[in-house]
Amino acid sequence: MPRRPRVNLAEHPQHVVQRGHNREACFFADEDYLFYLHWLREGAKKYCCDIHAYVLMTNHVHLLLTPHHPDAISLLMQSLGRRYAQYVNRIYRRSGSVWEGRFKASLIQAEAYLMTCYRYIELNPVRAEMVRDPGEYRWSSYRWHGLGMSNELITDHPLYVAQGMEEEARRAAYRALFRAHLDAEALDEIRKATSRSLPLGSERFKEQVEAVLGKRVGLQPRGRREAAPTTIVLPGQLGLDL
Repeated sequence: MPRRPRVNLAEHPQHVVQRGHNREACFFADEDYLFYLHWLREGAKKYCCDIHAYVLMTNHVHLLLTPHHPDAISLLMQSLGRRYAQYVNRIYRRSGSVWEGRFKASLIQAEAYLMTCYRYIELNPVRAEMVRDPGEYRWSSYRWHGLGMSNELITDHPLYVAQGMEEEARRAAYRALFRAHLDAEALDEIRKATSRSLPLGSERFKEQVEAVLGKRVGLQPRGRREAAPTTIVLPGQLGLDL
C-alpha cells in the first residue's frame, strides 16, 4: 500500500508515535531511556521543536510536539531514530532495525483535543498496568505537569499554562484531569488518528485542512493507489481553529 501523506504544519501540535520493530522491546535498561531522552532534547533544540508531553514505554514512544518549521518533526525523528538504533545495536551487539517503519503523526485541533492527548500519553503506563498512578512512572512527563519535578525537556503549551495562573494551582488542576480514565470513545479516536496519520479534530477542522491542501486527508477509498508525498504547509497559510 502507498504511504499516507503527512501534513507538516509549523506552529501547531502533533501527536507522534513510534513503535519497536514487530512490537518488540526497544528499551532494556535505565541507561537506554536516559540516552533516548538526552538526544530527544538535543534534537528538539537543533530542529526547533517544542516538547509538550512524552512517555517512553518498553516497546514504543509517544511524543506531543509543536514544530517551528514544517519539516522539523521529520528531521528530529529521523535523526533520533538513527542515533538510538546505532546505540542499541552497539550496546547489545545486535543488528537490524529497532523501529517499525516510519513514525506515525497526527495533527491535533488543539483547543478541542490537546489536553486529552496529554492524558492519553501520560496514562499509558496505567492502562498497561505497569503502575497504579502516572506519577509512579519515571519515563514520562507527568511528574513535571502534575508534581512539579524538574524536567528540562518540556516546553509548556499555552493550554497547559491556562490550567492555572499559579504553578501549584495549575498542577492541582492538571492532577484533577487524571482522576478518571479516558473513555473508550476518546481512546478510539486518538488511536485511529495516530495509526492512520489522520488529523484529530472536528469535521470542520478536517475540512479546513483538506481545503487548504486540495486533497483528502481522511481514509482513501478501497483499491485506490496514489503516490503520497509529504505535504508541507507554511505558518500562516492555514487559518485553522486549532
